[in-house]
Amino acid sequence: MREAFSFGPPPPQDPGMPGAVSPSGVAAGDDWLTVNVWTPDPGPAARRPVMVWIYGGAYRVGSADTPGYDASHLARDGDLVVVTFNHRVGVEGFASIDGAPANRGLLDQVAALEWVRDNITAFGGDPDQVTVFGESAGAGSIAALMAMPRAAGLFHRAIAQSVPGTYFSDALAKDVAAAISAELRLGPSVADLSGVDPSALAAAGAAVAARLSEYADRWGQVALTPTPFSPVVDGDVLPSTPWQALAGGSGREVHLVTGHNRDEFRLFIAHELGQVDEARAARALRVFGPGPDGARAYRGAYPDATAAQLYELVQSDWLFRMPSLHLAEAQLAGGGQAHMYELTWTAPAHGGFLGACHGLDVPLVFGNLHSPMAQMLLGSEPPPAAELLSRQFRTAWTTFAAAGDPGWPRYDSHQRLTRVFDVDPLVTAYPETESRRLWHGHSFDALPLL
Repeated sequence: MREAFSFGPPPPQDPGMPGAVSPSGVAAGDDWLTVNVWTPDPGPAARRPVMVWIYGGAYRVGSADTPGYDASHLARDGDLVVVTFNHRVGVEGFASIDGAPANRGLLDQVAALEWVRDNITAFGGDPDQVTVFGESAGAGSIAALMAMPRAAGLFHRAIAQSVPGTYFSDALAKDVAAAISAELRLGPSVADLSGVDPSALAAAGAAVAARLSEYADRWGQVALTPTPFSPVVDGDVLPSTPWQALAGGSGREVHLVTGHNRDEFRLFIAHELGQVDEARAARALRVFGPGPDGARAYRGAYPDATAAQLYELVQSDWLFRMPSLHLAEAQLAGGGQAHMYELTWTAPAHGGFLGACHGLDVPLVFGNLHSPMAQMLLGSEPPPAAELLSRQFRTAWTTFAAAGDPGWPRYDSHQRLTRVFDVDPLVTAYPETESRRLWHGHSFDALPLL
């Protein structure tokens, strides 16, 4: 028998990245893989819908004890059971180590969902009404789970918020792991690394992440992103990319809600937008634009955009906006159902400079408007509009979990109806028309080793 009234320790992670957590406030140790349950009624006869949260953090950081993930509002307002859990990140979760299974972070998620299937009835939940929801790397994990045979049948609905388009080829993942293990003067194998302290492994991953640009000739686009980790298309745990798998019908039985924020990438580059000149914009368009004519196409589609706007726009599209849209389209192609959304409300902190940036949806979904992350985006005193938007999100997410209907029509390839979350919400054709056209026909393949 063990007491279960506090969070377990977070998994090892990059100590220098924003959003990283340390074991302060929780018991130290290596018992990282724990689950947490919020329930209105623990009686086994309740059979309430269940929502299972998968956190983001660039596959480098994250922990279920983050204050912004307190699920009290969701469980109470939606009259359902909410589960959060830890999964391994960084080297422990996603590095390709010889002798260890690939995608260990994803396998942790499968184990947590199996726990929900086997145990959630005792907490008043219905194992036949499980909805997974997650943001950023959590959404990328959900897309991967929809493609993984091991996860089939463990959840019935999915909400993927800001799906990142990065999935690594096996060759790329192995080269990244070799670079990280070289920081320790070791090889990328279980035999070499099994005796290394987990904090030292995390530090080695952080050291490589801090010098990603040095690997541009081998890692290509990855070298210009915030992280050297992503799920690996290894042919076993993850047989193919989510877009390929969903188009082939792997997610047909899962009802999907997916979408993104309008100004996704501004969160990452806000400090440098004033320094973006034509040369930097041209490089970003060349590296991240769709196809060999991507740069010319972007300039033609957005003739009045400044260099800084093009720099931001192409990276928002490549990393989050178009992967999310294409996930909905792949789901339709495979015979499944999808709903699409976009958040366009401007974060009020910093004079609104961050716009509808990456991560703004998280405090709105959970209703934790005074958490540290919320204060960074909403300010110390969130305006009434924040609570209004939060109610919109919570109502949509919880009604979808309960009945499969978030409150707006399904996405299709003709009308492309999309819910726009703002003070004055509306349902309209997918708003980012020019970007959608630019990326039409693009294939989000596993990123190669150059």
